[in-house]
Amino acid sequence: MLLYFAANWREPYQSWSAISRPPFLTALALWPKGDGWGGGGLFASSDSVLLNHRELETALAPDTTLPAWLSVTPFGDRPGWGEDDPLWSARLQRDGWKVTAYPQKTKDDFGAKVWIEYEPPITWEKSHPLRPNEYTLRMSILGMKEQNGPWYLVDHSVIGKDGSLETIGRSDWADWSPNGDLLFAQSGCLFRLGFRDGALKCLEESEQIADFSGLRFENKSPTESASEWPARKNQRKRPSK
Repeated sequence: MLLYFAANWREPYQSWSAISRPPFLTALALWPKGDGWGGGGLFASSDSVLLNHRELETALAPDTTLPAWLSVTPFGDRPGWGEDDPLWSARLQRDGWKVTAYPQKTKDDFGAKVWIEYEPPITWEKSHPLRPNEYTLRMSILGMKEQNGPWYLVDHSVIGKDGSLETIGRSDWADWSPNGDLLFAQSGCLFRLGFRDGALKCLEESEQIADFSGLRFENKSPTESASEWPARKNQRKRPSK
């Protein structure tokens, strides 16, 4: 299941959060919002959602429903506020990342190639799942809003036990696989760097496992299953009102 925040800035909703069944975006549940603050949320478990909406923005849109097995509660102490944070930070922390550096200042130039540059970069680190004292994955957020580029400028690298640094460079995403491999996305492709015999291979040995760079969005009618909530065993019944 996918929980996402979207906007088209048109009536009737302007902006909204919704749950769908990938790869389709057909909304099974949709919560109208109307602005760009907050939105989205987190799956706390397979049957529990934390919705990042203010109290008056929690009513479902007509023709969308929630199944009996899914509970929805507010996200955090001030749901519906902030922009990417605090939701993004909460998700990273949930998944084992820790902040190790934060900007002391920013360089702002809305006419430049990059609008905002962080000094130093926002840095998150995550230890290797099998060799936590030997390898650390570092994510450095360099800035925001590159002309004809991504909203966030992100760089990934791997720190060795001796402090050595192998730089992946500009990339969209990276994380450890449970088996110790390193996975990362770069230039529309997905790569895997193997972990064998207790050691991570050299970055040059990364294997491209998928190439999505040639794909383009196209409208497709949803399948029947994409328009229905999946059934769950031992579904709990909602109490009658």
